[in-house]
Amino acid sequence: MKFDKSLARTIIFALGVVSFVIGVHRTILQNDIIANYWIFMISLACWLPLNYWRRQDARRAKEAEVAQQVAALNKPAKKNKKRR
Repeated sequence: MKFDKSLARTIIFALGVVSFVIGVHRTILQNDIIANYWIFMISLACWLPLNYWRRQDARRAKEAEVAQQVAALNKPAKKNKKRR
């Protein structure tokens, strides 16, 4: 069975959103952000790898695009054959 990276990203994103909402809710009810700081840190810990992976994917896509452009430029030109 192969590891599904998109499923893991979805779960981590959902965990980050849920922990942020819970942190905001508890902060409003208790009127104390310091007591709920740890909940916000869970949310941040979920979102940091997502941001890292998104940048890594964008960098890979850009590298592939540049490699494709370089390959197109290095393609040998067709020689014009003279007809007799």
